[in-house]
Amino acid sequence: MNLGTNLFNARKKRGLSQEEVAERLGVSRQTISKWETDETLPDICQSKKLANLYGLSLDELIAFDMEVKEIQEIIDRTSDSVSEKINWTEAWGKKYPVLATYQSKVTTSVYATGLNRMLEDLESTYGYSELDAFLVLKDILASIWKLRKGQK
Repeated sequence: MNLGTNLFNARKKRGLSQEEVAERLGVSRQTISKWETDETLPDICQSKKLANLYGLSLDELIAFDMEVKEIQEIIDRTSDSVSEKINWTEAWGKKYPVLATYQSKVTTSVYATGLNRMLEDLESTYGYSELDAFLVLKDILASIWKLRKGQK
């Protein structure tokens, strides 16, 4: 996405019109339109004001992705008690069917033993809680996945 699209999406997400944004920034509606169509670019001061108005950091505004922002907001609003009620394997299994079928094919205890050792090592070596150790291991696996995807 380009900056103009990011500005447009961020403004819409906040439910503001071009006129309202223009008024708050002390510029014309046409100026907002030109920024959103990439005809011109806001200067750094105006960009900072836009980010503040839209409730974003400047970095977030530049890389604004509506779907990612919406997912993050849902995660932020989801309490631990609700999260614990969700069958994540079933939920993700709809998108990734292997999650619904691997249990009958894979000897999970073999992998569980190795993973448990890794979790215990993270807990004892770094003093992580059980949850933190799980999160760190999940993040390590995610980074390996990204690395492997980049090599293909």
